[in-house]
Amino acid sequence: MKRYLIIQLARFGDLIQTKRLVKSLVNREGSEVHLCVDHSLAALASIVYPETKVHSIAAHGKEKSSHASMDVLLENISSFQALREQNFSEVFNLNFSPINFRVAALFSDLPVHGYFWKNGQEQIGTWPAMAMRWSRYRRLGINLMDFWAGYCPDMISPAQVNPQATPKGGGVGVVLSGRESRRSLPVETLSRILTTKASSLKTPAICLLGSKGEVDAGKKVVKSLPRHLQDKTVNLAGKTNWKELVEVVADLDLLITPDTGTMHLAAHLGTPTLAFFLSSAWCFETGPYGLGHTVFQADTSCLPCLESEPCPYDVKCLDCFNKPEFHRFLVTQKGTHAPDNLLTFISNFDELGLVFESTSGEDSHAEDRKIFRSIIHQFLTGQNVHASEMETPFIRKLYQDKDWSTLVPFGTIME
Repeated sequence: MKRYLIIQLARFGDLIQTKRLVKSLVNREGSEVHLCVDHSLAALASIVYPETKVHSIAAHGKEKSSHASMDVLLENISSFQALREQNFSEVFNLNFSPINFRVAALFSDLPVHGYFWKNGQEQIGTWPAMAMRWSRYRRLGINLMDFWAGYCPDMISPAQVNPQATPKGGGVGVVLSGRESRRSLPVETLSRILTTKASSLKTPAICLLGSKGEVDAGKKVVKSLPRHLQDKTVNLAGKTNWKELVEVVADLDLLITPDTGTMHLAAHLGTPTLAFFLSSAWCFETGPYGLGHTVFQADTSCLPCLESEPCPYDVKCLDCFNKPEFHRFLVTQKGTHAPDNLLTFISNFDELGLVFESTSGEDSHAEDRKIFRSIIHQFLTGQNVHASEMETPFIRKLYQDKDWSTLVPFGTIME
């Protein structure tokens, strides 16, 4: 038996987006897959990945500490010892953070993919180092689910990851906000959109979802809805644990959401999502995985941006969702009714993984994205490594000579 450890110490959505990697390792004959997550996500990890063994440590909240290494060590000594005793064959360390590097140091004598220790120093493997260079061209990028699965030469096909999304009969769910406020719709905008969409669907019920911090936002949404929708709306913000959230989302006809962990949970469960992407959120990087999802992507020249930087344009990417034309478009679904600076996509697959196909608006980067994805697929598979005339300029921007010198065999490039 081979034991594999995945160290995923990021947040809710990242845990769900690890699924293709998890399932690829589980699919290996005689494998035993372990997950290391933050304490706050241990219960969810056990629900989402019952086929794995979940370990948890105190990780969240330590990243900003000036004594992060010592804090983690003192608080997690017993957890680290338990991990070290598992006799893992390989380790997949997925996050670039001080805490991840410290956990990886436990396994400096093992093959560690991603971020690892070597000769007492922090090291970044070829695959994530390449991705850091690709981040300069975010409009071309690949889905995070597919990127993490790229550590496995035998990754399962994208169609095997999540079930095709279909309505379940339980009405419409609405995620009130994401972790980053600029990536979310303001209450007034969300209320108008919900009124338009819910009325056209004639939904039997509406449930508002969010953390305890969104309770008041939920109350404002309910108050702003027409009376006939208020009567069928329940505000569940701050009232669901992980198990209850899974049960609610699994029963929905549709989830209306920004780029959130709950969006990824819905995709995991096969619940259709209507996702709103703006600001730093770009659907080609973190869109809902699987068939049956729709994304409204704001498309202004400044996107995608950095959430950590102030917006010098007064969040103009939000404007398209406030225009009267958008509400008409929500009802008619006719591309001629869509406002400017908006792209509408439906989810699909290609040989590399998740893609989004435009149904309205002009996706001006579509052809470049196809070339980019072809290059990445060639790199991962070692197939057709002779670049075409169209691919050569991209290769010169995205790769260093040493990346290609280690192309074959695949397994040698994935540290």
